Amino acid sequence: MSSPPVYTALNVPTVTSYPSVKCLQWSPDGQACFSTKTAAYIMTPDHGVHFETSTVIKSVSEKDTRDAIPPIGWFRTIIPFDKTDVHRWPEYSQAWGAASLGSIDVALWDATFSPSGLSTDSGCILAALTSNMDLTLWAAAKNYLKGEWIRVFEVTPFLLEAFSGDSSPAGRTAQALKAQITSVVWSQQADFGVIPTPVVDGSVLLAGNRAGSLIFLRYRADKTIQLVHSCPVADTWITNVTISSWTLTMQGTCEAYVAYGTADGAIGLAKVTQSLEVSESQEPGLLLTVESDARLYEPDKAGITALSWIEVPHEGRILVHCKPGLLHVWAPPSPNVSWSGYRTFRLQRQRISTDSSSLHPASGIQYIRRLDALVLTLYDGSFHVFHNLSTEPSIISATGDGAVTSESLSKAVRSVFIQSELNVDFSTMNRITGLASYDGSATFIWIQEAARPSDFSYKHEAKHQSTLVVSRLWDDDDDDAFIHDLDEVLNGAKTAAGLAPLYLLRPFFFRLRDRTKLSALHLRILEVLKLGPDDHSVHVTVPSWPKMTPEFRSTFRRSLTQHLFGRDILLSLRMRLSLADFAWKHSEDEEKQNECGQVAQNLLNTISHRNLRTIIRHLAAAVNLLTPNDIPFVLRMVVQSMLPGSPPDLSAEGENLQAVSQAAVFPDPSLAPVTNIFNELCPACRVEVPLQDITTATCSNGHTWARCSITTFILSTPFVRTCVGCSRKAFLPLSASALPAQNWLPDTARGWVVEELLEAVHRSICHTLMERDEPCSFR
Repeated sequence: MSSPPVYTALNVPTVTSYPSVKCLQWSPDGQACFSTKTAAYIMTPDHGVHFETSTVIKSVSEKDTRDAIPPIGWFRTIIPFDKTDVHRWPEYSQAWGAASLGSIDVALWDATFSPSGLSTDSGCILAALTSNMDLTLWAAAKNYLKGEWIRVFEVTPFLLEAFSGDSSPAGRTAQALKAQITSVVWSQQADFGVIPTPVVDGSVLLAGNRAGSLIFLRYRADKTIQLVHSCPVADTWITNVTISSWTLTMQGTCEAYVAYGTADGAIGLAKVTQSLEVSESQEPGLLLTVESDARLYEPDKAGITALSWIEVPHEGRILVHCKPGLLHVWAPPSPNVSWSGYRTFRLQRQRISTDSSSLHPASGIQYIRRLDALVLTLYDGSFHVFHNLSTEPSIISATGDGAVTSESLSKAVRSVFIQSELNVDFSTMNRITGLASYDGSATFIWIQEAARPSDFSYKHEAKHQSTLVVSRLWDDDDDDAFIHDLDEVLNGAKTAAGLAPLYLLRPFFFRLRDRTKLSALHLRILEVLKLGPDDHSVHVTVPSWPKMTPEFRSTFRRSLTQHLFGRDILLSLRMRLSLADFAWKHSEDEEKQNECGQVAQNLLNTISHRNLRTIIRHLAAAVNLLTPNDIPFVLRMVVQSMLPGSPPDLSAEGENLQAVSQAAVFPDPSLAPVTNIFNELCPACRVEVPLQDITTATCSNGHTWARCSITTFILSTPFVRTCVGCSRKAFLPLSASALPAQNWLPDTARGWVVEELLEAVHRSICHTLMERDEPCSFR
């Protein structure tokens, strides 16, 4: 490929950013985070799955691209950091070891994302670390695509309180050193092998501090932090920390490995084990233990520029760390990796500019599964490729035209740099401060900036301007591999992984924007998306609740959440529905659109019937606890179960629920209400509105209202939430109000079942393109 196609070349006017493998990273929600000195840019790619696209930013026009895939638009929001809001460490200790030079010019030092589903609206939490060693947590307030992100918790004051001891100077110094965080990483969500996935946060926020300790923190639903564990592992600063993915050892128990680097250049290893404690009446509990650490690499006084775990196929893991001019890889003994121990490679200079050097810090580490290759990027814009990572790592690349080598990638990126920047010559250095894979293969996203270090010229911070670039660096147009990857992602999706559908489907949305490829793969894609023989089977077992207990309602809500969002098959069906809708929207042929629409309708019906069955079985299990206020909602579920196309066994369950609920709530039929409690009244003219459509309601006078996508009641209140992706609306849960006495639900929807269902559902039930609900206000 002579000149790589460019899909994004977006100027980002900002002060300089620091080279790091975490300077540019993907969140589990599918958002790219670019960390600069003073702010974090949250960028979300638009692949045609959103309804509101008026604020999409594009940098490359359709006519300028030379590739069949159109340019990528972006939603953008910014999290600024206040330089004046810092902790004054001298107030805690006057010791030299506790002094913070980072307070002179405070900058964003590090950032890491939690798994999806932890925030109030089931999104990610961003943990941000400044050069003053202040750690804060941030989350989207409303619209996480383009809205404000707010600070939800300050971790540093919590740590100072947690590590408070005696008031002596030594005690105050120890307190300060333990609270001074120098590196952070958020683990993936733990999979305990329990189906459905329990409503429990199995991830940990891991931090290294100046005291040489590892601190394990956990974010709680009440927007606070829990100190899970703290263990000393070194006598010097922890400068780098990373944690592998969790491996299931037995049902209810999983383990992961923590690697950390210290200021003297040493690398250590510790094993972390988590066990799940499940109780039917109480919330699940977690027990975390850390085994004694092992020394992997002895101190050599050389700084560590990158430390990261690489996950290879079949649950293999390899530790990668970089030092100036060197790449080190370490693999533990494993049946999935054919080598073990340490391998060290000396990096070769790629002569792409005057200031090229192999001693620059690393700014990107990516594993390409198709090639079994590790791609390392340095600050000078050079690329270094290591093949056969899971068999026997080698810097010697395959020969032949089109081979992916260090030289070919370095030249390709330099070509993109020349295209996107002005007045570039051999003396101009392509500073790449961060890089990540875009599609898991040949397409990458990175941050670049033109510089001329050899001139020894000074550029004021306000004049710095970085460029966000997305480009495909080699040809990887393999249809068989594409279909294989799509099938593998859809059938291997795990709710316990904490990854949003947009994160998992990004490579396929990106490639299928090429209408020619979408048309050529039409039949094969539909074959992958179609329902399988096991997709119709439903295994929802709910224990009965014979009496009301203090913890009953929380148990009922937790069970609803588990069964609605904790099953892998439902996640797979929702992802298939997203792809079917995407294919319908982008297909140019009417016949192909109709075929996509039929597949999408079948998927939607299957998801709706599964969700309805889950709710009906929960109502049947709690039938003795229903009240007259719950009957209108129960009847709505019964009517939906009897609509044309419903499975016969589902209709039978609905009929049985109607009989047992009426008998339980109204033992004496003469005491049952005479009025029709099923139909609603039009909020405008008070005329009865029959339930004929579960999406809209129209009265005899022509007034039309939207219905709640969760409960099907008429939305006659401004207290609603809207899914960013599918635009479906639903009532806000009552917990969203600061006033406990305020209730905005219709009179017929004021039973405890509706309240708990609204609390349990934080995502669009049938569609998970951008599965986030946001409060909206009417003006």
